Amino acid sequence: MTISNDSPYERPSWLLSLASMFRRPARVQIAALCHRKRGGVQEVLLITSKTTRRWILPKGWPILSYNAHRTAAIEAFEEAGVIGTARRKPFATFLSHKGGEAGFKIRTRVLVFLVDVESTTTDYPEYGKRDVRWVPIDEAIKMAGDPGLVDVLEKLKA
Repeated sequence: MTISNDSPYERPSWLLSLASMFRRPARVQIAALCHRKRGGVQEVLLITSKTTRRWILPKGWPILSYNAHRTAAIEAFEEAGVIGTARRKPFATFLSHKGGEAGFKIRTRVLVFLVDVESTTTDYPEYGKRDVRWVPIDEAIKMAGDPGLVDVLEKLKA
């Protein structure tokens, strides 16, 4: 069977263009895995997302004028008030999604950088907009709102 240009089986070019918009590769986000020892217990920092309120890491889109690890440190400060040093090499990566307006979701690849915490402050841009919690790794694994984040936390625990 041959399909001619006017066949009902051939998809119009505008439909193919529209479909390709929804099959784009994952976009990259940079995350900060802030950790510290307190009372001999290793803790990590989780924050809630603004819209779904699930427990996540501080993260954001790359800042083109900075290296990725520097972006991680900036996100940790802006979203959670963490002052610290991000390690230069990514600790892990995972696939996730970013919830958009009206339920539209964007696939993301998250590069996770360990942030060695020096101190915290309540004077940061998103203070009061998210819940911020320091928890032991086992508790963070139970709270995490993303299976990929669970894998990253398991890696840190090991």
